[in-house]
Amino acid sequence: MEFEVYRSFMTQNRRHFLKKSFAALSLIGASGVFDSNRPAHAADNKPLVVVELFTSQGCSSCPPAEAFLNDLANRDDVLALEFHVDYWDYIGWKDPFANPDFTARQWHYNTLLGSAYNYTPQMVIDGRAHEVGSRRSAVEARIEAAAMKRMMRKQETNAPEIIMKRTEDGGAIINLNGKPEEAGSYDLLLVGFDAPQETEVLRGENSGKHLVNAHVVRALETLSSNWHGGSSTVTVSPQQMQGSGGCAVLAQNPDTGTIAAAAKLTY
Repeated sequence: MEFEVYRSFMTQNRRHFLKKSFAALSLIGASGVFDSNRPAHAADNKPLVVVELFTSQGCSSCPPAEAFLNDLANRDDVLALEFHVDYWDYIGWKDPFANPDFTARQWHYNTLLGSAYNYTPQMVIDGRAHEVGSRRSAVEARIEAAAMKRMMRKQETNAPEIIMKRTEDGGAIINLNGKPEEAGSYDLLLVGFDAPQETEVLRGENSGKHLVNAHVVRALETLSSNWHGGSSTVTVSPQQMQGSGGCAVLAQNPDTGTIAAAAKLTY
């Protein structure tokens, strides 16, 4: 019901207001991303909405959702991540990016979100809601609703934020501050993702197709599991910075799935 209210309220005027509000917020607070050497298109002073696509190269209905994620990956207000699951590998094409850990992550989400099964393509937005990944309008509405929540939260005192900076040796320093809206113990997750990958699929449901996958997740590591709010600093070694495209950090409540804050670095 809450989503339907949000969806009916999402108009072009509201989208314009949201962009104006983000511009105003850039004058108020520190960004969720900081890197003196980052590309010019990286986010400045905008809280990131996290969109996770669960997909497979063996799924015939997934390419449209993957194309959509590619578009989202180019936005500076969205952290788009592509998790490849392994349960379609049996039908003729073994996805080279599939990882059973990502299947387990999807299952945990669906347990929390009340879905009885895993499916592809599925997009999870900020750990709070999910949609069929090819339903662009529905996903966009979810993103805007999440962005509005983050914007309002950022205007409050002590809103959670992550500042991530690359170090000279190729590692990173992560500073986590603020107080999450939900009580509990939060995981600090490091995600490594690739630059766009191109694959010629030779067998299975997508046989003969040329697939382009953006921000394919290659590594997911828990850096800590005991953040309850306040200030915390974590150093990441160069060996932990996996993925050819960049990395991201999420502060996530494992009991609810809610992502309190996120940051990203692109290479």
